[in-house]
Amino acid sequence: MINVLVVDDQVLVRAGLAALIRAAPGLDVVGEAATGEEAVGLATATGPDLILMDIRMPGMNGVTATEHILSATPDHRPRVLILTTFDLDEYVYHALRVGASGFLLKDTPPERLIAAIHTIASGDMLFAPTVTRRLVEAYTRHF
Repeated sequence: MINVLVVDDQVLVRAGLAALIRAAPGLDVVGEAATGEEAVGLATATGPDLILMDIRMPGMNGVTATEHILSATPDHRPRVLILTTFDLDEYVYHALRVGASGFLLKDTPPERLIAAIHTIASGDMLFAPTVTRRLVEAYTRHF
């Protein structure tokens, strides 16, 4: 069973993601947070395997919350999948720098999101196709 913490400041989005995850075989939701601060506390309390993290939230954003969570849990570092509507390179780079394992857009189809959760929980990294293309282009420009 993969235990997932769902973090999103929009209640309808958070509830929909949690319902989708609960309905998927092999996945369970161990908590839901509306802010980065709540995510840090719940991650410590519940020890999820994976955190589905919104990047833009009032107060502590998803990147900062990811950084706090990963530095506070050295014995059981959850994998973090960033989920956002904002397809900006700076968000991707910041998320990678603090240790996120994936970056998807909120227009990802449900079946792809579930597959991504399994992929990332197994130890791999995964990015939206548009993000992957831009990362490769940026990398190849430097060499």
